Amino acid sequence: MKHQKFLVLAGLMVFSMMLVPDLAHASLESSLIGIKSKLTGVILPLLSVIGIAIAAISFFTGNPNAKQHIIYAVLGCMFGFGAQAIVDFIAQTVR
Repeated sequence: MKHQKFLVLAGLMVFSMMLVPDLAHASLESSLIGIKSKLTGVILPLLSVIGIAIAAISFFTGNPNAKQHIIYAVLGCMFGFGAQAIVDFIAQTVR
């Protein structure tokens, strides 16, 4: 029953997208570039800062795993803030 409702909903969404000409004629490359810029420029750095804040709260409340949380948060920041450089490096290597 749930599977059937999902298929009907997905079909309606695809049909409605066909009716909107801007979405139907949008290029895939521009859409992916927009997603990449939002992901590497906004979302990942924001998650990195949130991770550092949670690790700091863990440290100040005396959590015994605080050191591990801080290490993970720093690693997350390295990937979060360096995501654009990593993507650019991979793109240059592939070309």
